[in-house]
Amino acid sequence: MAERGRFTGRTVLVTGASSGIGRATALALGAKGANVVLGGRRRDRLDAVAAELKAAGAESATVTGDVREEATGPAWVQAAVERFGGLDGLVNAAGVLGNGSVMDTPTAEWRRLMDANVDGLFFMTRAAAGPLKARKGAIVNVSSVAGGVRPYPGLAGYCVSKAAVDMLTRCSALDFAPHGVRVNAISPGVVVTELHTVTGAVADYPAFLERGKTTHPIGRVGQAGEVASLILYLLSDEAGWITGANVSIDGGRALASAR
Repeated sequence: MAERGRFTGRTVLVTGASSGIGRATALALGAKGANVVLGGRRRDRLDAVAAELKAAGAESATVTGDVREEATGPAWVQAAVERFGGLDGLVNAAGVLGNGSVMDTPTAEWRRLMDANVDGLFFMTRAAAGPLKARKGAIVNVSSVAGGVRPYPGLAGYCVSKAAVDMLTRCSALDFAPHGVRVNAISPGVVVTELHTVTGAVADYPAFLERGKTTHPIGRVGQAGEVASLILYLLSDEAGWITGANVSIDGGRALASAR
C-alpha cells in the first residue's frame, strides 16, 4: 500500500508525467497518498506509470493530449474533477529542450520552444484556476537554471522560454494570492532524464552527464527523485507561506561559469 501521508485525499494533476521529473513527481505523490492525474502525449508510457502507482496502492487517472493545444488543459482538468471530485495541485512539468543561438535559431524551432514551454504552461494554469481556487490549492512550475537565473550560449530559445516561465510564475502568484492559491517554480540544473536524448539536443549523453561533474560545483548531476521531493514540499501545507518563489535545485550550477 502507498504510504499514507501529507497528500492523502488530495488530487494533483502532473503534466509530462510519462518520464523524467514528471514521472518521479507522480510516483512520489502517489507514495504520499495523493490521487494523481497523469497527463502526457504517450499513452503507453502513462499507462506504465499508472501501473506502478496501482501496484503501490495509489489511485490515478490517465489523460492524453498535447499541452500546446488550448483545448487540452480544460479537458484534463475536467477529467480530474470528474474522477476525483476536485483539484488540489498542478505540476507543470511538461517541456522541451532545443539548441540554437539568437543568430541561427529557425522560426519553427523558436515557436516549438515557446509553444511547449510557455503557452502550454499558461493554458494549463488558466484551465485549472477554478478548481484550484475552490480548494486553495498550489501550482509548481518546472523552470530551469537556464532561465531567469542566467543565460547560456547556444540555448537562446530555451533560455528565453524558461525566463518567461519564471515571470509567468510571479504574475500568477500575485493573481492567485487573493484566492489562497500559491504558485512557485523550481529551477533544476542537469537532471538525468530523457529530455536531452529524445530531442537530439545532446549527441553523446553519457559524456554530457560525465561533464556535469565539473560544471556543477557539488560534483554531480541531479536525479529526478531529488527534484520531485522539492516539488512535493512546495505543494504541501509546510510551504504555506511560500508563493512567487523560484527555488534552485542545481548542485550550484547557477554559481559556476557558463561552460
